[in-house]
Amino acid sequence: MGYRLAAELTLIFHLLFITFILFGGLLVLRKSFWIWLHIPAVLWGLWVEWAGWLCPLTPLENYFRRRASSPEYPESFIEHYLVSIIYPEQLTVSTQWLLGGILLIVNLLIYFYVFRLRNKHQRQVD
Repeated sequence: MGYRLAAELTLIFHLLFITFILFGGLLVLRKSFWIWLHIPAVLWGLWVEWAGWLCPLTPLENYFRRRASSPEYPESFIEHYLVSIIYPEQLTVSTQWLLGGILLIVNLLIYFYVFRLRNKHQRQVD
């Protein structure tokens, strides 16, 4: 039971990290310190996608799943709905490049908006 829970928590953390990488730039609108966490996370996400690396959370989750080996519950709610989002079946090198490109474009747009808003706000204050 403990390993199964650890696997599911790892999967949830993985999804949250992916969401942070994709949209975390919006947190910079609230507090500028988020940029120091978000930019390295984006660079990590781009590196993993474009270099074809495996995120360390994946083997960690697989370790917990192997240790759990629970035949009574072949699939949980979390596994059913989240695994296919994080680990698409048709993941190819070109798909990884596309995902990395989407990641880069989304974040460039977010940061363009963030810095434009900040500059506009600073001009109004001056």
